[in-house]
Amino acid sequence: MDLSKYIRTVPDFPEPGIMFRDVTTLFAEPTAFKAMIEQFNKKFNDVEIDYIGGIDARGFIIGAAFAFNRDIGFVPVRKKGKLPFNTISENYALEYGIATLELHTDAVSAGSKVLIVDDLIATGGTAVAAVNLFRQLNAFVVGCAVLIDLPDLGGADKLRSLDVTVTSLCAFSGH
Repeated sequence: MDLSKYIRTVPDFPEPGIMFRDVTTLFAEPTAFKAMIEQFNKKFNDVEIDYIGGIDARGFIIGAAFAFNRDIGFVPVRKKGKLPFNTISENYALEYGIATLELHTDAVSAGSKVLIVDDLIATGGTAVAAVNLFRQLNAFVVGCAVLIDLPDLGGADKLRSLDVTVTSLCAFSGH
């Protein structure tokens, strides 16, 4: 199934010139949502994974469904100030400033195999931050899985430069 047909493009959001890729339309279509999880399962069928690390917020939706389907743990990678226990943090650059992701210090044990999941990779800032967080806990990042890659923005290349494999189910040119 071509999942890109279920993703709505919203021009000029959140600012002029941006083509926003809205995955909520895919999430609302049960057949497409199921196909997405099945496609991820097929791509990672032979990969040993202990945990899915889902990036706040749409990565939670995809990652939790994927973890449930694989019968493995799900770990939320949250925006700053959202986790109730001891955390580690990693800053990343935004177009106009800095943001922070956090992870519980006991989220995974050393040596755990983690697949990082998000809806989209653009410039790669959040995904790189997530990789760094799991590596601080001495986990092994087996890869990064995204529904959409925006290759023109270079985020997947940033992950590859960190020796992280990037798997996407569809790609859109531009930004």
